[in-house]
Amino acid sequence: MTETQQQDLTSALLRLRALGDERRLRIVQLLARGERCVCELAADLRVAQPLLSFHLKTLKESGLVRVRRDGRWMHYSLDPQALEDLGSVLGDLAEEHRAKGALAVRCC
Repeated sequence: MTETQQQDLTSALLRLRALGDERRLRIVQLLARGERCVCELAADLRVAQPLLSFHLKTLKESGLVRVRRDGRWMHYSLDPQALEDLGSVLGDLAEEHRAKGALAVRCC
């Protein structure tokens, strides 16, 4: 495995962990409709802002979400390239499975 492939898998793992939480996945679904203020997200999800901030921080650290400050408000949006990169890694795994799956040797 090349260094680039290893980095891609490491990034994918971080992003999949971030998406593995139901609340964070719901945040991503809301952000798919466009940029949202943290107060809008809190209202839509019916969660306290400290809990929401924790989830947004996880999504931001994974690279899936970007943040923009406007005065005292924070606005969040998806990073489409991060989503495309994750899809590409998963697509590559599926393609490798299709290509080599028929050649699998059974040990038992």
